[in-house]
Amino acid sequence: MSSHRRPRTAILAVALFGTVTACGGTSDAPEAEEKPSKSAAAAQGEPAKDFTLVATGDLLVHDSVIRQAKADAGGTGYDFRRMIAAAAPIVARADLAICHMETVYGADEGPYTGYPTFKTPPQLASAVKKLGYDSCSTASNHTLDAGTDGVVRTLDAMDRAGLKHAGSARSAAESHRPALMAAGGAKVAQLAYTYGTNGIPVPDGKPWLVNVIDPQRIVKDARAARRAGADVVVVSVHWGTEWQQAPDKLQLSLARKLTASTDGGRRDIDLILGTHAHIPQAYEKVNGTWVVYGMGDQIAGVMGDKRGQMGSAARFTFSPPSGEGKAWRVKKAEYIPHAVDNDPISLVNLPRALERSPGNGGWTSALSTIQEAVLSRGAKKDGLAMGR
Repeated sequence: MSSHRRPRTAILAVALFGTVTACGGTSDAPEAEEKPSKSAAAAQGEPAKDFTLVATGDLLVHDSVIRQAKADAGGTGYDFRRMIAAAAPIVARADLAICHMETVYGADEGPYTGYPTFKTPPQLASAVKKLGYDSCSTASNHTLDAGTDGVVRTLDAMDRAGLKHAGSARSAAESHRPALMAAGGAKVAQLAYTYGTNGIPVPDGKPWLVNVIDPQRIVKDARAARRAGADVVVVSVHWGTEWQQAPDKLQLSLARKLTASTDGGRRDIDLILGTHAHIPQAYEKVNGTWVVYGMGDQIAGVMGDKRGQMGSAARFTFSPPSGEGKAWRVKKAEYIPHAVDNDPISLVNLPRALERSPGNGGWTSALSTIQEAVLSRGAKKDGLAMGR
């Protein structure tokens, strides 16, 4: 793994992103450096410069993942760091790193459960933070699996870990405060929404518990984030049809609407990051804006479809505006294919792993499957390249 460590971003505001079915202790896994109180550019009054944003897919904590975390903790608590340690090199090189917290947390003493109603050990928050992530989307179809208490426990644990969040909230006031983070002299806002909550009704009087997809609401929130100082607005969306590689009608329609929305001649949304389908989906430039329809699962137990343990990390390098009132633009777009090995459950960076073991047929097959999905809507012609 690389010894390089990324310059750390400063958080400027609290967040507003058998067969198993889709939906602590010490470790030698690498940990992130402490972040300074503000970005170097902002601290020294330097001009804005390029920054790199990395995003990864669903942290889907099945029963087998819980058992693995318990084993990795050596019998005391739960430790998720070794399982996701392969993400460390790409997270370390990014100025801003975003994950997707698919499941809500159980109480400190448990019990913890996997599918169909998840309750995840709260140690996951500190593991993600220690690896170097800055923020996570929390809006998913499982956000209400444990009701109001699950939302509160999850966000409380993320706050204690210093991990920011978007997509669910503990109060109406919190739901209207955008997550603003600094990177390369830019202020970056993350917003997050889900298509639904598996039929679990949002409690009366608490609509702010989870953000549900509504195009008008998303645009309104994006413009509010701009007024709060955001130079770049990133929208995380939990959408799509499980196990379907092609984006569905909602994904295509919402992507077109959001990327076409402008205010005063400036686009409202700069990047869309999708989760939920549990398999790799396409990247595509829509109305000049990058859309990742689905990054797939980052970590998950064994499922009936082996694609459920495949995904990609999205990496976008943004450059400063060319002039006053102009937008930050993506100068480089990349995907990094990854998969999950079992026994023990471990994330695998496929390009790096295949450099070491080019004859591994399982990894080669996974890489091919991911590439086919990611490039299926012509992203290569728009400059999308494979990273490592």
